[in-house]
Amino acid sequence: MKYNKWTLVLAAAGMVTTPSLVLAAPNQVLTAVADTTLSGYVDTSMQWNLGTGNANNPPYTFGGAGKADGFNLNVVDIALDKPMDASQWASGYHVELWAGPDGGALGTIGIRQAYVALRTPVGNGIDWKIGVWDTIIGYEGLTSYNNPNYTHSYGFTIEPTTHTGIQGTYKFSDEVSLTAAIADSFGPGVNGRAFSPYAPFSANESFKTYMATINLTAPSSWGWAAGSTFTGGFINGYNAGNGARQTSLYLGSTIATPLTALKFGTSLDWNWTHDNGNISGEGGNGWIFNAALYASYQATPKLSLNFRGEYLDSHADFSDIAGAPNEAFDGNGAFELTATAQYDLWQNVVSRLEFRWDHVEHAKGFGGTVAGTPTLANAFMLAANIIYKF
Repeated sequence: MKYNKWTLVLAAAGMVTTPSLVLAAPNQVLTAVADTTLSGYVDTSMQWNLGTGNANNPPYTFGGAGKADGFNLNVVDIALDKPMDASQWASGYHVELWAGPDGGALGTIGIRQAYVALRTPVGNGIDWKIGVWDTIIGYEGLTSYNNPNYTHSYGFTIEPTTHTGIQGTYKFSDEVSLTAAIADSFGPGVNGRAFSPYAPFSANESFKTYMATINLTAPSSWGWAAGSTFTGGFINGYNAGNGARQTSLYLGSTIATPLTALKFGTSLDWNWTHDNGNISGEGGNGWIFNAALYASYQATPKLSLNFRGEYLDSHADFSDIAGAPNEAFDGNGAFELTATAQYDLWQNVVSRLEFRWDHVEHAKGFGGTVAGTPTLANAFMLAANIIYKF
């Protein structure tokens, strides 16, 4: 008796039981999983934080003392995916599981994404995701090898990562699309409910988070600028993690140039917090602004050079919003410069070497041997990032 290869994979994972295989007719394909694909990656790194004393690290997501000066398993990603076909009433699903230290930053137990995908034939068709999905704003994403750099930006750090809810995407044309969504909360987590800190709302009703983005792509008639993209979006709701009502605004772009190998990118992030005593600032309010510029140069088919520079201006409790314990960033300014060289020496392997410099203004924010007692205004890091994709 023969079985579809992915059926056997699912059986090994416990998602299809042995009796169901025994009862299947010879050569019968289980249509529910026939088009399912298995993919993922293993993300590792080697990191050297120059100098001595790493009690206070730059507070970007997926960084910290747990990765300083050592060898790291960052995350193992395993995804099962049944993409939608071109039919009007198409359906599918996506399940993506994370194991490893980076998974804890999402506030979930092993789940990065898990949603049902549906299409309804309204106009050009609306594509839906129902379940847990990645946030809809940001220049960088959770899939590490798709980002230009190994470490994440501060802009990414102040953005939400995942949501539980429903989102719909409508494509007006090849150049214009709109995505709108409603979720349980602003912050990450599966089925996390967010409540207002003020009675009677705090006890009676959860508050939902609302978001939308518009995506524009330059048409082929724009010559060398064809393919350039612009995205604008917002997210507004209560954060189930820290109890704050937060609003994020995002503007981002990727810009082609007359030199085919050279591309630029921009990212602007604003994060406001409202009416919450846990967040420092006037009346419990505060805001953080971040601006980043990216440049990427494909030097050879195997070698690419990627650069990022950004400036952060914090008028709030950065450590509370970002979940990163470095109080020197609260109500302060900072910038960072990152240079990354990627060389694809092995098949299916992303290999990167990165140098990063962080600087905090008006205070000493890094180093030292005691948390909360930094001794340096600058932090330097050299890292190697090796990722196998399958």
